[in-house]
Amino acid sequence: MTSSPAPLELLAAAEAWLAADPDPQTAAELRELIDRAAGDGQPAAAAQADLADRFAGTLAFGTAGLRAALGAGPGRMNRVVVRRTAAGLAKFLLDTAGGSYVPRVVVGYDARHNSAAFATESAAVFTALGLQAFLLPAALPTPVLAYAVKALDCDAGVMVTASHNPPQDNGYKVYLGGRVVPGEGRGAQIVPPYDAAIAARIDYAAALETIPLAPSGWELLPASGEPGSIEDAYVEAVAGVARPDLFPHRKLKIVLTPLHGVGGRTLAAVLRQAGFTDLHPVQAQADPDPDFPTVAFPNPEEAGALDLALAAAEELQADIVLANDPDADRLAVALKVPETGRWAMLRGDETGALLGAHMVARLRAAGTPGGAPTEDTGPAEDAATAVFANSIVSSRLLGKIAAAAGLKHVQTLTGFKWIARVPQLAYGYEEALGYCVAPDLVTDKDGISAALLAAEMAADALAAGRELRTDLDELQLAHGVHATDQLSVRVGSLDLLDAMMKRLRDSPPESFGGSAVTSIVDLTEGSAGLPPTEGLQYLTRDDSRVIIRPSGTEPKLKCYIEVIRPVPAADLLEQVHAEIGGTIELIREDISDALGL
Repeated sequence: MTSSPAPLELLAAAEAWLAADPDPQTAAELRELIDRAAGDGQPAAAAQADLADRFAGTLAFGTAGLRAALGAGPGRMNRVVVRRTAAGLAKFLLDTAGGSYVPRVVVGYDARHNSAAFATESAAVFTALGLQAFLLPAALPTPVLAYAVKALDCDAGVMVTASHNPPQDNGYKVYLGGRVVPGEGRGAQIVPPYDAAIAARIDYAAALETIPLAPSGWELLPASGEPGSIEDAYVEAVAGVARPDLFPHRKLKIVLTPLHGVGGRTLAAVLRQAGFTDLHPVQAQADPDPDFPTVAFPNPEEAGALDLALAAAEELQADIVLANDPDADRLAVALKVPETGRWAMLRGDETGALLGAHMVARLRAAGTPGGAPTEDTGPAEDAATAVFANSIVSSRLLGKIAAAAGLKHVQTLTGFKWIARVPQLAYGYEEALGYCVAPDLVTDKDGISAALLAAEMAADALAAGRELRTDLDELQLAHGVHATDQLSVRVGSLDLLDAMMKRLRDSPPESFGGSAVTSIVDLTEGSAGLPPTEGLQYLTRDDSRVIIRPSGTEPKLKCYIEVIRPVPAADLLEQVHAEIGGTIELIREDISDALGL
């Protein structure tokens, strides 16, 4: 078998990149790929396709910053792309300052491949271009970087991370604060129009010699244990979120896992400082490892990711499992199922509802919602002004919990860049295991502070002889069973996502799960409460809800299902769950039919 020669313009683009690539590893990789593409047979064809993908276009900067597989070429994450992006961000900050001040920026990174190099070179670019730059002293959780943006009064923050993506990926997440963003947006991830303003200043074809790198001049922040450590300040601040005066119980056997990420040490330090000392890390996953050797996919939501933690919990007869994703901005909670004795992870919506109910209990203990708070109640716990929020694809149960407590509830678009901007936010969550329980400290999701309050909540239940799963049943008895599920359709190209969304608009489904569709909302049109976003929302006669949207970080279509049913009596709860399970399966089939799968 022979292959056609690689297009000359493609080989020329690859050779030009190779000549300027500052990274010996990606340069060697690209050299080997070019040589294979110049040959024949199936290896050459595969190499040509790989080259074509890498050089088909530039990695676009958006509200998620950057995220892609590592490798050479403008369509991958590498030192060339990072330097150009850092220069564009610096220009945006300088243009915003207009010469009236020197912008301040802090850079953090996780333990993924090349994260430290990307972070250091970003600090070098910022310094060379006249910004005051700070660099975190080690691979640390994303919430520590988000905390540092506010604690150091920075105008921007950069976190080099791909969160829970596969090992071959990395990313570049941007926060804005200080003098750049007003009000509740200070310290949060970027939203429009900031993303477009930054992207417009990135020269995607800039020669590297035109982007200066300072040999020094940025400030390396003190490490943990040294005076002025930002990690230690974060630990102290987050540990202080616990309320031992209101919820004093600390008897709780906890299994912890950071899934080979950077959150293990920080989470353990927070829990110990708050009084939780019976901690049992999953040793095989306790240390950062960019290859994530014990999991097929380093996301707590993925099947099998928590197997080692659940086995440890069973062996140790633990009370709870707390798991962070690799950059520790998400939290998974696992509990023993009383009926079966087996351990299982709670869904994000279940943990979100339980934490919501616990936040209500904290507010009531500090000062009844709607009434005057106690003197020592902080601004985030002012019961007269507290607001709960979750994303539009998350369960509607939180809204009912808030309403029953006399609190305001807000729905937002998907992502904490929106949730964190809700005025007077006291608690926010999204179904993808993201929770914000201390918005005055971290204007983003934070899997570490959320883990602390999950432990506080679980210890309180244990001391009272209750099960958290029983508490969840009580919420469902009070407000109805809110069962949620997802269907994800992974595709090979973004064009297929566009085709699927067009199919839904051209031929809208008439029913889901046997219930007629009564409302279709095209989310691209926006509304008074929600900015435009790509997606469709369907409501049915029986109040089931289906939302279908493209993922913002991966090539897949995400379909969110929620079915609500009242529970006439406690002894019918199991029957209602069984009936809902059947309805959800029918809805999944209807979604597949509507998408032509």
